[in-house]
Amino acid sequence: MARTATIKRKTKETDIELTLNLDGSGKCQADTGVGFLDHMLDHLARHSFSDITVKAKGDLKVDDHHTVEDVGICLGQALAKSLGDKAGIARYGQASVPMEETLANVALDLSGRCEVVFNVSFPGGKIGSFDVQLVEEFFRALARPAGLNLHVNVPYGANDHHIAEAVFKAFARALRQAKLIDPAHPGRIPSTKGTL
Repeated sequence: MARTATIKRKTKETDIELTLNLDGSGKCQADTGVGFLDHMLDHLARHSFSDITVKAKGDLKVDDHHTVEDVGICLGQALAKSLGDKAGIARYGQASVPMEETLANVALDLSGRCEVVFNVSFPGGKIGSFDVQLVEEFFRALARPAGLNLHVNVPYGANDHHIAEAVFKAFARALRQAKLIDPAHPGRIPSTKGTL
């Protein structure tokens, strides 16, 4: 059964349609109006072996915040929907990704319970015109509807672009592990509770 989902979200601030295929090949078609976000979504798709298509129109005349946050919400909703009852998944994933002088460590649990620990410092305030605070906003927005326990740690890094890119790549590779179907237990819910 295909693990795919399409989410449509329309508010006074944004109009978004996003499709996620968890069992894709890493293709991304992102047109959010926020160039840096499109670039990071491409990394997320490529390194998680998921296909992401997203078209977003947002109130960019205000700033990028609403668009970035709402794309994160839509991706989190799509992740939850495409995982279904989570039968057979590995559930946990972790990855360490070096990017030049930066190292990002991500561990996650597709537990159904949201918790985000985000220990990342950006030395500057902007990546081009992109506010670095929006990296954390994106992941918090994604984690809530996905029911994702997410820990992101960057022990060192000097270049804001490298830091953000390492975080997205590490998240993608951790998600790639967690979403995999365990061939030894393809129908088992990976929890003593019997549900996630």
